[in-house]
Amino acid sequence: MGAILRQRWAPWAALALAAAFPFAAATLDAQYLVRVGGVVGLFMLLGLGLNFTLGYAGLFDLGFIAFYAIGAYTTAIAMRAGMPALPALGAAVAVTVAARALLGVSILRLRGDYLAVVTMGFGEIARLSINNLDALTNGPKGLQVAPWRPLNLLSMDPNIQYYLLILLAVALGAAASGRLENSRVGRAWVAIREDETAARLSGIAVRRYKLLAFTLSGAYAGLAGGLFAQWEQFVTPESFVFWESILVVSIVVLGGMGSIPGVLVGALVLVGFPPLMQWKLSADWINYRYLFFGLILVLVTLFRPQGILPSSRREAELTS
Repeated sequence: MGAILRQRWAPWAALALAAAFPFAAATLDAQYLVRVGGVVGLFMLLGLGLNFTLGYAGLFDLGFIAFYAIGAYTTAIAMRAGMPALPALGAAVAVTVAARALLGVSILRLRGDYLAVVTMGFGEIARLSINNLDALTNGPKGLQVAPWRPLNLLSMDPNIQYYLLILLAVALGAAASGRLENSRVGRAWVAIREDETAARLSGIAVRRYKLLAFTLSGAYAGLAGGLFAQWEQFVTPESFVFWESILVVSIVVLGGMGSIPGVLVGALVLVGFPPLMQWKLSADWINYRYLFFGLILVLVTLFRPQGILPSSRREAELTS
């Protein structure tokens, strides 16, 4: 399966099918699935971002959702101040990258569990700050965002418009991630993940490359947050709880750390299947969907620890 997905034509075929999906769903009166697909796409973007730190550089980050929130609130505040939608998206990416870089400069001396605890703490600090800065964020009441319809020529349905916009962002993000993975920078990240001390002794500027991975991941989070705010037209602190960070980490680990197809499949499984089961199953079965969901996670962890579609390097590490 992994070999098939790595063939050159497979990404283009998958992209074409994904682009046709919302129009097919509309003809089948399944608009709910289009919205689910858009949410899956947002978590694909977040997974691709976290893959830079967790998958490539081996940095255990449990506060990634804070930067999703920063992107969303930056977009909301910028648009309320009169900024057009596209510049507001750019501002979201810029502010998120700057915040990510500032945090990275402060904490990237830490490793392993210590780094995880500090990033988890930052995630909670960010959420509580958003919740209490009433003058800027309107606190727990949330912020309204002016509507923006970027693709009226293709469809009048806002869910289809944002689905396609998110799909474009995922495709560009995956392409950029793939180019970096196969570059000198990507090889440096993998060397740091496998043995940081050996990488430093080999002449790799470990701190600089770790900061680069940490900062680049913020661009994905900021873009996803901005698109989320414009699509929902409303942001609230309750959308950025700690569970969301755990979900993004699970997407990367389940799909395969360091694997772009793995991250995309992981998001599809973890974010797409539960609402799909809720849509299709009877009321008696809905209450048990998370039981089966958890069972799948346990089985994959036990019998395929490298993930569903691992990178070749990661698979070699765990099977050799």
